[in-house]
Amino acid sequence: MSQSTNDTFPTVMHMASVTMLQQQLQPSLDFLIETLTQKSQSFTDIIKIGRTHLQDATPLTLAQEFSGYIHSLQQDKKQLLFQLEELRQLAIGGTAVGTGINAPANFSEQVCQQLCKQVALEFKPHPNKFSALSNHNECVALSGALKRLACTLMKLANDIRWLASGPRCGIGELNIPANEAGSSIMPGKVNPTQAEALSMVTVQVVANDAAIAFAGTQGNFELNVFKPVIIHNLLHSMTLLTHSMKNFCSHCLKDISANEDKIHDYLYNSLMLVTALSPVVGYDKASQIAKLAHEEKSSLKEACLKLGFLSEKAFDEAMKPETMTHPSS
Repeated sequence: MSQSTNDTFPTVMHMASVTMLQQQLQPSLDFLIETLTQKSQSFTDIIKIGRTHLQDATPLTLAQEFSGYIHSLQQDKKQLLFQLEELRQLAIGGTAVGTGINAPANFSEQVCQQLCKQVALEFKPHPNKFSALSNHNECVALSGALKRLACTLMKLANDIRWLASGPRCGIGELNIPANEAGSSIMPGKVNPTQAEALSMVTVQVVANDAAIAFAGTQGNFELNVFKPVIIHNLLHSMTLLTHSMKNFCSHCLKDISANEDKIHDYLYNSLMLVTALSPVVGYDKASQIAKLAHEEKSSLKEACLKLGFLSEKAFDEAMKPETMTHPSS
């Protein structure tokens, strides 16, 4: 009575999305942010070499590197919570085409009031039932926010497995836990399985978003009949993200440690520390120092002294990696 599948189905789509987002995805995302924050705090004093274009760059702290992940995830969370408010709007009361035929006055308001009491979540009537039945932009937008989160997670997972590559022939700046035997043929191998699992999940979420976006275009006149494929993929994305973030924290991130010896070696062997000399000797001379050091496999200091551009004391005063991480302070 007083309903149609045309308004009850999108109502339940929104209710299911709100419930999963608030009760499952958000706590898992908060757990990831908290774990990264704790890890970042333990890395505050570790100075490492930066990398751009997969090439050596100027120094930063490991904590600064991790702060980038944290901020991105916090912004992703803000976007998800913004979409949450739209999803609280329910189509119930629109009945067949949005006019509310066969439903009493204030039916939508009364149902939303009862739902709020029964499920202890906030819902309200959709302001335009014609829109609520014929397009599902709220779900499309939520999927877009999930895709945004997936992009951040892919960056995080890839950085972790690159930084942990090795242990002797890769970058090896991070140590990851050995959760299981890494190879059926190579004894002692440790693979970044949790990072790989997280990255595969992000691929699926991006694919789900493509399906949702296309389904969202298929509203014809007063109804979009692609509701099942939209909600199936939306809940699938949230389920995958919820569990993968939690697993990544529990089985990888919380036990990551810094390989400080390797980080130190890379830092002081990097030619890009020469950037600190540019304000002192100029860009052209700094380039000559880096080029000579690279060709002769010597240190920047040795190259600089050989070229006669600075005294040993002046070089040491200019070349302080710790000041390069906070140049404006």
